[in-house]
Amino acid sequence: MEFRDLKRQYQVLKPQMDAAMLEVAENCNFISGKQVTELEQQLAEYVGVKHCVTCGNGTDALTLVMMAWDIKAGDAVFVPTFTFFASAEVVAFEGATPVFVDVDERTFNVDPVKLEEAIEQVKKEGKLNPRAVIAVDLFGQPADYTKIEEICKKHGLLLLEDGAQGFGGKIGDRTACSFGDAAATSFFPAKPLGCYGDGGAVFTNDDEMADYMRSIRVHGKSPADKYDNLRIGLNSRLDTIQAAVLKVKLQAFKDHELESVNRAAKLYDEYLGNVVKTPVVPEGFYSSWAQYTLILDSKEQRTHLQKELKEQGIPTMVYYPKPMHLQGAFADLGYKKGDFSVAESLCERVLSLPMHPYLNEEDIRFVANAVKAALNL
Repeated sequence: MEFRDLKRQYQVLKPQMDAAMLEVAENCNFISGKQVTELEQQLAEYVGVKHCVTCGNGTDALTLVMMAWDIKAGDAVFVPTFTFFASAEVVAFEGATPVFVDVDERTFNVDPVKLEEAIEQVKKEGKLNPRAVIAVDLFGQPADYTKIEEICKKHGLLLLEDGAQGFGGKIGDRTACSFGDAAATSFFPAKPLGCYGDGGAVFTNDDEMADYMRSIRVHGKSPADKYDNLRIGLNSRLDTIQAAVLKVKLQAFKDHELESVNRAAKLYDEYLGNVVKTPVVPEGFYSSWAQYTLILDSKEQRTHLQKELKEQGIPTMVYYPKPMHLQGAFADLGYKKGDFSVAESLCERVLSLPMHPYLNEEDIRFVANAVKAALNL
């Protein structure tokens, strides 16, 4: 059994995928081919924003936004402590200070109440200049942007949606990567929409910001002359072959994969909902299920369950074993164990099960029965 079955996906999409990749090889437009522009147009339309600017990876997508907003030393950027390292790394890389915030145990996403408390505390201390919030759509579910957008507006902060895991999720009629002042996503192969290597994108309705990011993703070049560099930039372009792959996958994602992964999650809920703590999707929210994550009673129970499932050939993953505020890279910020109790507890108790659009009911029943047997339920 695969944790995320990319092999099965390829077999299903093989005719279209092979043709798309062969076209790139035959035309030899490996950098900035027409497929990149076509993909950007399709992604912007799907998300419902004016601009999609693709780039080399999800971390660079976050970095492009930090650069466009001139995030710098002395600035505070608020980030959930239960997330992947890149969400805070890009803040520190610009010389700014990530200010960590605890999360909601039900949704795994940043807790709006604790976010506002953190903002007010930084303002009260007066040592840093509050500039922005990075809210993460963890495990496929958008953060609570209804509340977060209000908080950011109240305090005059920019809002970046880190939609690396959230692409395809929704709140009401609004699609993930359309929230805040800008959004970033990743096309890492295991993401809800993934390519066959690295890739990323930024979404925004800001014309000036989009033009700036198109420049800095290619060494800060002028739109009129690639050898006239207007600013210091990066080398972060999405390869044409990755764009071709993503065009095929985006169509499948819209046609059946998003629906299928939600059907798989519903089956997991039915089989496991009464025996273990399963993920919560609040009313009005829709998840793209980057992961299906259980919350166990203890670290010991998780270790036991993971071992038992492995013996049955069932892969599992722990996202994440250590919160951001306890990472060695941020030791100089002065955080300590006990500062964010919810995140610290989740890090010891979460376990993600196999989840992808090509799981069938027999697969899910097999996993669920193995979970029940391991827990003596």
